Order: sequence, then C-alpha cells, then structure tokens
Amino acid sequence: MSKQHPVVAVTGSSGAGTTTVKTAFEHIFRRLGLTAGIIEGDSFHRYSRDEMRAAVADATQRGENISHFGPEANLLCDLGQLFKHYGETGGGKRRYYVHNEIEAKQYATKAGTFTNWQDLPADTDMLLYEGLHGAIVTDECDVAQYADLLIGVVPIVNLEWIQKIHRDTSHRGYDESDVTQTILRRMEDYVKHITPQFSRTDINFQRVPTVDTSNPFIARDVPTPDESFVVIRFRDPTKFEIDFPYLLAMIDKSFISRRNTIVVPGGKMLLAMELILMPILKHMVDESRIETRLVA
Repeated sequence: MSKQHPVVAVTGSSGAGTTTVKTAFEHIFRRLGLTAGIIEGDSFHRYSRDEMRAAVADATQRGENISHFGPEANLLCDLGQLFKHYGETGGGKRRYYVHNEIEAKQYATKAGTFTNWQDLPADTDMLLYEGLHGAIVTDECDVAQYADLLIGVVPIVNLEWIQKIHRDTSHRGYDESDVTQTILRRMEDYVKHITPQFSRTDINFQRVPTVDTSNPFIARDVPTPDESFVVIRFRDPTKFEIDFPYLLAMIDKSFISRRNTIVVPGGKMLLAMELILMPILKHMVDESRIETRLVA
C-alpha cells in the first residue's frame, strides 16, 4: 500500500455491474481532475483464446479443471508485482486483451490475443484495476495487500448466471448449452478463488433482483436496475468515515439493514457509488499529493 501512489482494485466478473463502476469512476475522475492508469483484468490472463482452449482440453483429458477464475490461467503474481511497483514508483507496464474484431482493428492484432506490454502513462494520480482478481490471495501471491481501496461488485449468483447466459448467447454467439457447461466448469474455481475475495474488500456492491430468478437457465430477460436493490456493505465504516445519515438523505428510498450496510434502489446504484467513492478518492489523492511534497 502507498499513500504516494494509491492503487484501487475493483473485483467483479463481467456483467456484475462493473460497467456502472467504470462510469462512476469516469465521472469522479472528471470532477476531481484526476488521471488514472487503467488496468483491465483480462490482460493478466496467462493464455490467448486458442491457447486457453488447448489448456482446457488438456486438463479435461487429465481429469482436471482449468478456468479463468483460477490461478492456473492467470498471471496473478505479475499482477501483484504491478500493484507493488506502482505503489512504490507510480509506474508499471500494461497490455490489453483483444476481445473482438472491432478491438482487433483498433490494436492491429488478432482477436483473442494480447497487445505488447507498454509503459503506463506518466504522472497518473492513481492505478485503477478492474477484473476478477483484485483482492485475491493464493499460496504464491497476495495481490490484495498492495491495494489501498478494494471494491467488490457482485450480483447474487443466479443473477450473475442470467447475465452471463444472456451476454454470451446474444452478443458473443455462443450456444446456450456451451455457456451452461462453462458455468459448471468454472464453479469450483468460483467457490475457491472468486467468492473469498469479497470478504477482503473494503466496500461491496451487490445487486439483488426483486423478480423471480430461481431458474437462471430458462430466464429470457435480465432483470433491470429498477427490478432490483443494491446492498452496499462496508467492512469497516470507520476506515473511510462513512456518513450514513448523509447517504440516507441523498438517496431516496434507501435504508440501513445492518450497522455497516445500506440498501439502495437498483436505479440509484450509480448515484450511490459516486456519493460514496468521491470523498474517499479525493482524500486518497490529497494525501498522495501531501506525501509527494514531503518526499520532494
């Protein structure tokens, strides 16, 4: 952890609400005049798309399992070293995973592969990671220890499955049975490596639908934000001096469910994130600038 070069890690699978988080951070960065080095979790996958297919096939033949949720398919120690290095120096290297043909044209490389490693932009105010493993701890690597703020974004699991099935069949062209098999193949790694991270995060945003999602494999529609609540849990409310009365006054129809938990309407998730995160990020950057002056 570093006061001079703060690291913020957002952990959540695709479709969990990370797009809303990204929008919230964009708004906050613009209002505070901040520049961030952005790290996409996919860029720390170990394998290209074709290599991953081969690795899955080899593991299956051995009676084993490999998935993007687990450490075998990712460069987790490299991710931890990036967090550590940025905290110490404000620098580091990043690359991008090329998801589709549109990005392939943008980066002039094949879809399903990676760009070359390049230096992060100079003079960034903080590092922002968004991916699956921002708070992971394994026998070999403790990534979480190098982050100054850990944020979890996770829907209840049935909603997460609905969103994945809908996205992969509607936008990525996968067959529904193949998506279901992927969910089953990933389950052990999800339980072992993804869910424990949400006990380490400083703040969790969990979307809970208010419509029936009991069988996610037959659902045809993703519940809308207005058909859900967001449960926001603070591991230690005193760490960031969370002002619950202020949040209750600013967010209509919100309520306290536990001493460290506030519940807001799903449509207010972006507002809640901005109200909660803006003062935290401002304080972190103010401390960073004071520390930089002291060091200089």
